[in-house]
Amino acid sequence: MSDIRDWFRSIPIITRYWFATTVAVPLVGKLGLINPAYFFLWPKAFLYGFQIWRPITATFCFPVGPGTGFLYLVNLYFLYQYSTRLEAGAFDGRPADYLFMLLFNWICIVITGLAMDMQLVMIPLIMSVLYVWAQLNRDMIVSFWFGTRFKA
Repeated sequence: MSDIRDWFRSIPIITRYWFATTVAVPLVGKLGLINPAYFFLWPKAFLYGFQIWRPITATFCFPVGPGTGFLYLVNLYFLYQYSTRLEAGAFDGRPADYLFMLLFNWICIVITGLAMDMQLVMIPLIMSVLYVWAQLNRDMIVSFWFGTRFKA
């Protein structure tokens, strides 16, 4: 148990809380403690029903099930890997700058989500972090699944 605690504490602060919340929110919904329907970004409920938590919960929610479990784990891996690399690399010693970048990306994604009726915005936010990392590391050779290698 100490190894898991040490690993978790070694994650940079913003990534740590983001990762933990992204694990906790779907778990709360899956256990039935809160109805998962309250986590989705529904424009009418948000704009007219004054359910202002919806953009936040839609950021951390993922419908984990038999058909989506692998996709969820892959996105958790991307979140951990690339957010940690960004926070400990390009944004090292500047957590406010990293938080501002995430907040800006999140606002843009939520506005787009409301306009396009996207109910969950977890994956777009993770992909925005992956995109920023790839742009900052263009010449780095990365190894993807099964040893496929290409530039970031």
